[in-house]
Order: sequence, then structure tokens, then C-alpha cells
Amino acid sequence: MSENLSPAEAHSAAPTDLHDQLQYQVAIFARRVEQARIGALGEQRNSMDRAAFLLLNRLDRTGAVGVKALAQAMGIDSSTVTRQVAPLVDCGLVERVPNPDDGRAVLLELSEEGRQRLQEVRASRQELMRVLTDGWPEEDQEAFCRLLTRFNLAIEAHRP
Repeated sequence: MSENLSPAEAHSAAPTDLHDQLQYQVAIFARRVEQARIGALGEQRNSMDRAAFLLLNRLDRTGAVGVKALAQAMGIDSSTVTRQVAPLVDCGLVERVPNPDDGRAVLLELSEEGRQRLQEVRASRQELMRVLTDGWPEEDQEAFCRLLTRFNLAIEAHRP
């Protein structure tokens, strides 16, 4: 398929088998989500990659946590967490703090600067979601969110 097709042409050129169409639409969705992130609204445009956003969100929800527990909660390898967290520590968005249960170990914690930055990026992305779903009935927005959550949970349950 040509990248230069209009949305209507791309839709009409989509496969007709349900599962074939679903995999095609998921692929288009993944590409366009990244394009939308890069073109996000406001000052936070193109300001935080997906890995950093997900790590900061997790730390915001869990509080201070060790690398191994963070990796397990996110379903990724500890070495991946270590590699992704390093630049966040370097730029002051995440802090390494002493583990009160084990003086030799450290925990990762969202810094105040990280919390503020995460809120700015969330607000920008929430506004983008409002723009993209403008005109959708609220029940369609809720159904989309519910089905996307269900789809993400199915993907998570399927991973080895």
C-alpha cells in the first residue's frame, strides 16, 4: 500500500477478512500513534519517548521501587529498565534513593521535577486525545477505551 493514500483510500484498500483487517488496522494504528506523539500539542510536542513516559507513569503510581520489581511490573527485562532509567536519572526526572529495608540497595523514585514534567506531558497528550476524538459520542469514547484496554490485556496475557 502506498504511504500517499488518503485515509478514505487507505480504508477502502484495507483487507476484507476480519482478522487480516484487524492486524492491518493495528499496524496503521501503531504508526499513526507515533506520528501523533511527534506532532503532539503545546510545548510538550515530541518531548518524551514512549519508554520514558511509561516508566515515569509507573513510578508515579507505585512510588519508590527497585529495578527488579519495576521490570516485573512493566513486563520487561531488568537490564532494559536499567538502560531506560539511566538518562531519566541523569536529567533529574528520577532519583535513586536508599532502600529502607536494605541499606546496600537503592530504589527508583519519581523526582519532583519528574512529577511536574510527567504532568505537563500527560496534559499535552490528553488534549491530543480530546482533539482526535472530538465529535465522538461519549459512549463511543468509553467503548474505545474499554476495548483498547481489553486488547492490551490480551496482548500482555499472550506474551511468553
